[in-house]
Amino acid sequence: MSGIVFELCAEGIEGCLAAQAGGAHRIELCSALSEGGLTPSHALIEAAVRRSALPVYVMLRPRGGGYVYSAAEFALMEADLLHARALRVSGFVAGVLDAHGNVDRPRMRRLVELADGREVTFHRAFDETDDLDAALEHVIDCGCRRLLTSGGATDVETGAERLRALQQRAAGRIAVAAGGGLRLRNARYVAATSGVEQFHGSVRHGPPESQVRAADVRALIDELSSGSAALKAD
Repeated sequence: MSGIVFELCAEGIEGCLAAQAGGAHRIELCSALSEGGLTPSHALIEAAVRRSALPVYVMLRPRGGGYVYSAAEFALMEADLLHARALRVSGFVAGVLDAHGNVDRPRMRRLVELADGREVTFHRAFDETDDLDAALEHVIDCGCRRLLTSGGATDVETGAERLRALQQRAAGRIAVAAGGGLRLRNARYVAATSGVEQFHGSVRHGPPESQVRAADVRALIDELSSGSAALKAD
């Protein structure tokens, strides 16, 4: 796909429909955005795939908190992946770290294997690692095709320069997507500074805080496109 790619993080059918109407390119489906996103219910996955014309990528995260999982928790992730795969999702979003805070390569390889050719995105657990360059190589080695990151910073605006460095280091071996604190006010700057072409955000406003409007999705995409075009014009 030429130009930018915007993924809306949605936790309900309304968000999925707003993503489609607003011109988003894909949906990350999750629950409990207040916890950073958890695995959505099977019923929600089925409805999202059925009612949205966009590719749906499902979060695999059994609980809030850190990204080091017990054997029982990882078994839940495997089972949720298999169920979602049967519901014809387009891919999965996950991030597993080992006890030392590094990418848990054996477990991530297992999820990639179970995905059976569907895209696996390694999410912002990446930003919790100590060495982002080494972690990038580990994520690529696991077979993940996409990395969601804020450049190791609290948000994409702060991490925009680091995102550029990660994009350059990736050199086309994996898609790097900017996510975490992406807002209308900083979208143009993030796109122009980071040089990435994939972006992720929830575009929520309130009240209620979970409401998503197609017009807001469209406005954010326009800002990202303007920033990307400005970078290419330099």
